[in-house]
Amino acid sequence: MNYLSDKEFQRYDRQIKIFGIEAQKKLKKSKVTIIGLGGLGSASATYLAALGVGNLRLVDKEKVELSNLNRQVIHWTTDIGKLKTLSAFEKLSKLNPEINIEMLNLGVTEENVHEIIKDSDIVMDALDNWKTRFIVNDACVQDKIPFIHAGVREFQGQVFVVKPREGACLRCLLPKIPKEERDVPVVGPIVGVVALIQTVEALKLLTGFGQPQISILLFYDARIQGIEKIKVKKSQKCPVCSKFG
Repeated sequence: MNYLSDKEFQRYDRQIKIFGIEAQKKLKKSKVTIIGLGGLGSASATYLAALGVGNLRLVDKEKVELSNLNRQVIHWTTDIGKLKTLSAFEKLSKLNPEINIEMLNLGVTEENVHEIIKDSDIVMDALDNWKTRFIVNDACVQDKIPFIHAGVREFQGQVFVVKPREGACLRCLLPKIPKEERDVPVVGPIVGVVALIQTVEALKLLTGFGQPQISILLFYDARIQGIEKIKVKKSQKCPVCSKFG
């Protein structure tokens, strides 16, 4: 794992020119767990695979539906009724056969979350509900695994990088779990933009190249093509950070 093949040098040539061979080796050795293979997970998984992240763990329990296809670009019309993990695996393994892909066809619970995220270098939140997001956040803080939250609604979205012991977590940002919504209105390209901001933050954490936006809420508004940055402080009242952080 501490070397790059000739094919890998060719495949990653354009990015190696930017951040170097050692950074590419770090990507190859990395393991990223993506929880949720909807709109956010579709885009982040695709670009993480293209970047050469050597080990991807894909987590989702759902099957592809027609209403997914306006934004979940890794899934096609011919995939309707197929497990999302399998649909994603089929595309990603063809995109980059040099990487390892693990499929977990299950939902995340308080009982299984630590097993799901174990050995991860980063956990990507591509979920569509707050309850599960908080379960994953809590486990990542406890297990000292960086966690990158992303969410989208209508023409807006946000990304928040949690690096345990170094900054705030999702509970510091949102002390109370937000009210759940069903069938949240979203536009495909907005989901893609937010997912790729999330992916760039993962790239920086994995390689050490650039400045990860730790504990900074990145709020994207497509209506004006703007990103607002809001610094979030670790809360002394946070039940997770006060215990584990």
